Amino acid sequence: MEFLSYILIVIETIEPFNYDISSMKKSASFFLILMVIKFAVAQPEKESILSPINQLFAGMKAGDSALVHSVFSTNAILNGIDKDEKGNASIRKASLKTFLTAIGTPHREVWNELVWDVTVQQDGELAQVWASYAFYRGTTFSHCGVDAFQLLKQGESWKIITLIDTRRKENCNIPKQIADKVNER
Repeated sequence: MEFLSYILIVIETIEPFNYDISSMKKSASFFLILMVIKFAVAQPEKESILSPINQLFAGMKAGDSALVHSVFSTNAILNGIDKDEKGNASIRKASLKTFLTAIGTPHREVWNELVWDVTVQQDGELAQVWASYAFYRGTTFSHCGVDAFQLLKQGESWKIITLIDTRRKENCNIPKQIADKVNER
């Protein structure tokens, strides 16, 4: 239930206040407590939604295709946005099987995808996550863009049902604290 709904329910059920200073302080305190409760309830769900995405990146970094596979729904869709030489956008379709094979095939460099400006939205069993990212092979920058995930809550856990990304090599504006993480193992 949205926070505004909480407020409306409370307003409808409490007796009208005489708006003297004391009542106003009580009202402000009451609504502040409601806001803190709402945040405290929402935070664990946000962490739960982000868990499969964090596992995806950990699995990519470790070359662990089983871990990566575990975060996707069975019918997951993977796409990317490409541009041709004229700048026209098109959809690049990818298969989960091909992606998992690439992750599980030994490669010299660590695949490290770092994200920032993460936004989470949720309605019941559907969530979406939007994040800027930079992808590195070892310590060498490869590309950046935006990851857009859609997730479905299946039982007690969230699974990625759709992943689409953009890719570019310029105008990345990678925050320093993100770029500094590249050398972390």
